[in-house]
Amino acid sequence: MNKLIVREMPTLPSLPAAVLPAIEQLVQTLGIPRNALASAEEIEYAWRDLPRELREIPVELRGELIARMCVAVSTGLFDGAMNYIWNAAILHLRDKIRVFGLPVVAQIRQGDFEEKHLLELQDSRLLELCLKLNIIDEDGFFFLDQCRDVRNNFSAAHPTLGKVNDREFTAFLNRCVRYALADSASPRGVDIGSFISAVKGSRFNNNQCGIWVQRLIETHGAQRQMLITMVHGIYCDPNTPEQARLNSLDICNGLIGSFTASIKSELINSHTEYVAKGYQDRHAASLQFFEKLGLLSLLNESEQHHVFSRAVERLWNVHNGMNNFYNEPAFAERLLELSMQGAIPETVQEEYVQTIGCCRVGNGYGVSNAAIKYYDQMVQNFSPREITTLIQSATSNNNPLGRRVLAGSSYRNNFKILLGLVDSASVPNIVSAAYAQFIR
Repeated sequence: MNKLIVREMPTLPSLPAAVLPAIEQLVQTLGIPRNALASAEEIEYAWRDLPRELREIPVELRGELIARMCVAVSTGLFDGAMNYIWNAAILHLRDKIRVFGLPVVAQIRQGDFEEKHLLELQDSRLLELCLKLNIIDEDGFFFLDQCRDVRNNFSAAHPTLGKVNDREFTAFLNRCVRYALADSASPRGVDIGSFISAVKGSRFNNNQCGIWVQRLIETHGAQRQMLITMVHGIYCDPNTPEQARLNSLDICNGLIGSFTASIKSELINSHTEYVAKGYQDRHAASLQFFEKLGLLSLLNESEQHHVFSRAVERLWNVHNGMNNFYNEPAFAERLLELSMQGAIPETVQEEYVQTIGCCRVGNGYGVSNAAIKYYDQMVQNFSPREITTLIQSATSNNNPLGRRVLAGSSYRNNFKILLGLVDSASVPNIVSAAYAQFIR
């Protein structure tokens, strides 16, 4: 719903003393009943309420049509006043579409859309287009469409079905102002073709990325969602060059703070569609997309298990491989980044804890010094369940961590240092005795 900006109340002149008597004299001269026109009371109430509604119309929009509406109200011609305010609302909505960009509208509609097409749009179609472009929201569309129906049947624009009183006119005016005229800001559309060409082009520099992020922020939510979904598709396309993938991530990282529930839902839908259709390359790339943006928590547990399990396995393989002291830090850092995105899936917790424990206590040659800071941070973030797994694993010969710790020497000393990172208040009672033996 559009927010009304509080503005200074305009001061209208008092109704001329001659207006109401002139109406009385007119109906007598024509020989028609006085109730054929608005009563003096209705005119007075409508005129009294008019400043409150005019206040919400930006000064730059208080033009000729608004003046004519006021004159019509002063004489009780509410059906004519309705027509004037409706026309003012429609003209302003057309201006908003022009600001949005007719070429961009043509891209969204997938067909020609020039000035003549805008002018030829019936009011009903214009409201539908404004809704699609998010120039008005669903509430605005509902109430303005009601106003359109009232205007067609009760205003001076067409033969009327009945009379409109002051309260009905004021409600009509309020809706036209609230949903069409009160908000003078107009979103600018993003040229889809230029945007896609830029993303698929050479590597972004900071200024170029900032410009595109700003343009997406300034456009309406529906187009922003569509373009983010398109960027996800570009990233997941196996034929996309690496610089385009990096550009895609840069755009999304710049916008991630404004990701709505709807945008996240659309990304999940696209990701799930890759799974359903068996697009393994796209699915793997999509997993990486969510991982890079820190959105793994949006995926289901089996998807999260796959990502964490693969990262743990790679760290373990590097730890047991050649030059592990040199190679471990990058894989440890990546696993830390993953662990910061949410709770470790229960299905991979034991593997995760034991691998971190083994890497931190080291092998026969020592510990990768450059990776220690990553291991320590992960240990400090262990949940009580993971602390239990860590201590229980160290007391058993049935896993690599237990065999190393029970072997004594540097392994046990390093494990004692590792346990020193754990807050004693977080140690569950079930392993408190073993914990006390290790740290004494």
